[in-house]
Amino acid sequence: MSDKIASTRTAADQAAPDGPHERVSTWWAEHAWLGDDSAETGVLIEVTGDRISRIERDVVEAPAGATVLRGITVPGFVNAHSHAFHRALRGHTQAERGSFWTWRERMYAVAARLQPDNYYRLARATFAEMVLAGMTCVGEFHYVHHDVGGVPYPEPSAMGEAIARAARDAGIRLTLLDTCYLAGGFGPGFAGDSDAHVPLSEAQSRFGDGTAARWAERATRTRDRVTGDTVRVGAAVHSVRAVPADQLATVAEWAHRHETPIHAHVSEQVAENDDCLRVYGVTPTEHLAAHGVLDSLASAVHATHLTDDDIAAISARDAFACFCVTTERDLADGLGPAADLVEHGVRLTIGSDSHAVIDPFEETRGIEMTERVASHKRGHFRASELLEAATVHGAASLGWPEAGMLDVGALADFVTIRLDSVRTAGWAPQSLLETVVFAAGAGDVTDVVVGGTPVVADGVHLAIPNLGAELTAAIAAVGA
Repeated sequence: MSDKIASTRTAADQAAPDGPHERVSTWWAEHAWLGDDSAETGVLIEVTGDRISRIERDVVEAPAGATVLRGITVPGFVNAHSHAFHRALRGHTQAERGSFWTWRERMYAVAARLQPDNYYRLARATFAEMVLAGMTCVGEFHYVHHDVGGVPYPEPSAMGEAIARAARDAGIRLTLLDTCYLAGGFGPGFAGDSDAHVPLSEAQSRFGDGTAARWAERATRTRDRVTGDTVRVGAAVHSVRAVPADQLATVAEWAHRHETPIHAHVSEQVAENDDCLRVYGVTPTEHLAAHGVLDSLASAVHATHLTDDDIAAISARDAFACFCVTTERDLADGLGPAADLVEHGVRLTIGSDSHAVIDPFEETRGIEMTERVASHKRGHFRASELLEAATVHGAASLGWPEAGMLDVGALADFVTIRLDSVRTAGWAPQSLLETVVFAAGAGDVTDVVVGGTPVVADGVHLAIPNLGAELTAAIAAVGA
């Protein structure tokens, strides 16, 4: 166990509930992963309130009154990077030629049709799909803040509140990463020129607050209105092309003052790097680091086209790197340097980003598989390391250090995966974690518990049992 995980668990232990009034439930897991390099057999999990109050190993049979979890139980997967409304694009853009930049025009068309009511319904269904796939916590990188034309809603936090309500109703833990998005991209100029950035386009007008100071005012209001037991609010810099240099420090200061995560899209495309070098003379990573954005609660999302100096900078500041493998493949972004980042001590996390696929198993094993394609070698990461990326590291990157693990004092978020499906059949005790990471899929999740409350049972989302129909209706409501 790493020192970081050990210290996180100590903090969780101090927060464990001790009140006699809290609900107590008991679960018996046929097999469970408790954070080591192998799975345990016969694990008793006692939950008091929303936290794990006891873990007992080598329990041969389920005691009377315990809920039996057949298969292997692991901490809930964490989706560290999501744009919920992108779910409406699945299947509509895959046949197209082009690049990220041509795909982005289709995405803007969906964003233009979002309103708090239809966004709530779409986000609720998308979050429910995540839960059904085994995700118990999500970081929503949220930037559609205002009405058409950039006009603020009567309640400026209306869109953020819709997303928070959607997460609560879907049964998923949420960090709302309120995103600063002020410019339409880099202009033709160079450092010091007035046209280094261009104004927001009409399609982007709903994203912007004018200045980082106004963003901070609205983000603070959103934070005050939505923070709760299962919802926290963090900050995000959309990208170096969307936030001018003189605005970055304000966003960073807000995040530091509130001790909250700060995420940023970093080096997703080669063009972003080229433009940043032209305008600022440094890479996006170096630029963000120079303006205080990178720290131990920061995540470099995508981190695809990094230099050796970029990797060193992320490592030196103990920041995270979030890989969104299925989206990076779908948009032809490229292959990120996962092995090099980990070799330098950087903690990796996973995200489903555009939701071309919502499957934490595919995202997790994709880190290893992508590395194999790039290096022509196999076996860069142990299964337990990949599971850490998808659970405890993801939770820490979203400001939930007490989640992502099965241990006393931790939040009771856990997922059970069946071992008798056509994908997992043939498993062996000595390679059970490898079966989970490299063979299982979202359809193998049978049970999901969030904060000690069952959300999925026998493969059915308890609040939205006909989720396919709800997704169809929610997507139709935004005209995708």
